[in-house]
Amino acid sequence: MEREGITEEERLKVDKVNSTNGYDHWDQDQDDDPAKGDEGSRKIKKLDSFDIETARFKSDHGHSSNQNLPRLMVLKLAIQSIGVVYGDLGTSPLYVMPGIFPDGIKHEDDILGALSLIFYSIILIFMIKYVFIVLSANDNGDGGTFALYSLMCRNAKVSLTPNQQAEDKEVSNYRLEVPSRRLRRASAMKSLLENSKAAKYLLLFVTMLGTAMVIGDGILTPCISVLSAIGGIKEAASSLGDDQIMWISVVILIFLFQIQRFGTHKVGYSFAPILSIWFLSIALIGIYNIAKHDSGVIKAINPLYIVHYFRRNKKEAWISLGGVILCLTGSEALFADLGHFNILSIQLSSCLLVFPSIILAYFGQAAYLRKHTQDVASTFYSSIPESVYWPMFVIAVLAAIIASQAMISATFAIVKQSVALGCFPHVKVVHTSQKHEGQIYIPEVNTLLMLACVGVTLGFETTLKLGNAYGIAVAFVFTVTSTFLVIVMVMIWKTNILLIILYVLTIGLAEYVFLSSVLYKFVDGGYVPLVFSVIMVTIMLLWNYGYQKKYKYELENKVSREALVTIVSNTNIHRAPGVALFYTELVDGISPLFTQYVANVPALHSVLVFVSIKSLPINKVPLEERFFFGQVVPQKYGIYRCIVRYGYRDAKMEPQFFEKVLIDRLKDFIQNNAPPAADKQGEASDNGIAMINEEGVQREIGLVDETIKIGGIMYLMGQSEVIASSGSGFAKRFVINCLYNWLKRCVRQQEELFNIPHKRLVKVGITYEI
Repeated sequence: MEREGITEEERLKVDKVNSTNGYDHWDQDQDDDPAKGDEGSRKIKKLDSFDIETARFKSDHGHSSNQNLPRLMVLKLAIQSIGVVYGDLGTSPLYVMPGIFPDGIKHEDDILGALSLIFYSIILIFMIKYVFIVLSANDNGDGGTFALYSLMCRNAKVSLTPNQQAEDKEVSNYRLEVPSRRLRRASAMKSLLENSKAAKYLLLFVTMLGTAMVIGDGILTPCISVLSAIGGIKEAASSLGDDQIMWISVVILIFLFQIQRFGTHKVGYSFAPILSIWFLSIALIGIYNIAKHDSGVIKAINPLYIVHYFRRNKKEAWISLGGVILCLTGSEALFADLGHFNILSIQLSSCLLVFPSIILAYFGQAAYLRKHTQDVASTFYSSIPESVYWPMFVIAVLAAIIASQAMISATFAIVKQSVALGCFPHVKVVHTSQKHEGQIYIPEVNTLLMLACVGVTLGFETTLKLGNAYGIAVAFVFTVTSTFLVIVMVMIWKTNILLIILYVLTIGLAEYVFLSSVLYKFVDGGYVPLVFSVIMVTIMLLWNYGYQKKYKYELENKVSREALVTIVSNTNIHRAPGVALFYTELVDGISPLFTQYVANVPALHSVLVFVSIKSLPINKVPLEERFFFGQVVPQKYGIYRCIVRYGYRDAKMEPQFFEKVLIDRLKDFIQNNAPPAADKQGEASDNGIAMINEEGVQREIGLVDETIKIGGIMYLMGQSEVIASSGSGFAKRFVINCLYNWLKRCVRQQEELFNIPHKRLVKVGITYEI
């Protein structure tokens, strides 16, 4: 596994960056002076687990997906994206036609009607919606449901956790420029989201539901893709039954999840040539079938065939939409995997290779079926020329494996984003590429996905039943993304209302019609993704609920300035040499955990830094804006506040390097924020101030250096227990005392996430009654 390295250039950059623009934010309601604000403090949001600073400190204020990358880099990313993003979409020809006609083809022209539906669905939803619209709604280069939610959090105060600060205003407040209808609509949408608690909860719930559906898609995609590909062996070995095919598929799935640890970067370059051959092959076979069997299928570009199809089949035509939507599987992966690549690279690969290939493949299959309607159950393999059957079988199996990669990568990305928003339990995130920070691997999620895929494959056995479940997951994700996209159009893009209405009445309406169709098959396997989503959303809601309650308790019981001064000035409190980093989630004030610590250990280190980790609603935080220092009490006590800010794509770095950066920034803060002093007569003189300040600064910096040499750096952290307060109802006691605490014990502990050396860690136990 590759690790994020630290180059000498980056170390020099760390030494040069100045973090002296800080002001005391230890107690917002008591000492709030925006005039002293940190110019570099922007885009602050809910804190997250300690995914410490990325090793790649790049100041990127724009959309990373729109960076002016060299043409060669864009071309490389376009090639690599073929192996990661399009596998699911590219292998859909394996199972779409059988899904549309599970009971056979009743009328020859039904083939043209179904083909026309496929053609326009791909154009409307895959090309227009995702390739040319949704990709632009990225959050600084990241895509997916939580990226859209994060984008909205940055433009309106929709976060349910009260950790906003004065410097958040630059990104949280929607700045109206001049009155106009578009801006009034944007302001109204923003006001609705900010002032309605119900709207905030609904937005978060829909975000979680969409995320759960994407994860469900990541489970079902490997199952249906691999089963469909392996099922083709029946054409040459009819003696093999469904059980044998099922077990072969299980073995392949286990292998697929085992190679995830090597990273998207390696997997993408390994898979890209194979999938490129796949796309070229299905395109050539499509051309062959069109020329040999029926070139008249080109008539399907006439949408009137869709009208005739529904007139002939009525309810059956509507039900068949559950099969049509399968031609769009993997479209959401295009957006969710954006953080691995960039917009231009995905648009190039989509337009130049993927779209033409799959369109030719479907037209070729339709041409074949016009002459061989009885082969609809095995359309893909039956339409392959006999001379290339075995090579295509091998490529199909490999392509099916790759198809699974797209949604697995998307699942990793979206789980990482949800963790950053405090909506998913803490998991280990491994950054697998030195060049592309969005490429990650999550061991716990990978294992759960593997177990779920194996279980679903063993439970369903055939692709027909899986298709019913698959369609519901795909349709739900489409509708959630469109709903959020409309909010972005109104509130952020300020799109013309006529264009918004056009989008809703075309793409939006089509997606809801698809959703209504797949829900009809709820009892025939469609319940699986919904049951899974209920489980996932329940876990996410539990975690978010417990997190918010705990944070609000700390906020309500924070230590006042007077109480803090009293504690640190107490002569009975021993000051031991060394620097202590006291971790607290609270960003406004001092956590009650501090008084618990002093009550049990009547000693403080010479230099004490309250460290708060806070996530910003962006994917990366530039180094110059990462560390935000403030003086908590008078400088003579050596107690400081440091808020460490980062984005949800920032990678971890080694604790030693983090310590070095933090201490350097602390000394910079002392250097540049020394209080003014007066001369002997009480009047400031330039020479007197310069001399006295320099002496005081050197004394403080010398204290930091000396205490580190003698006592080193220690970490102080709370071991908190959360229980429902007395008088709470049964439901609250059950949720907090049982479910949340059980979930908290099952996930990684803070010291593991923070990479804190155990030999230098002191934990303080505390119980929160919430």
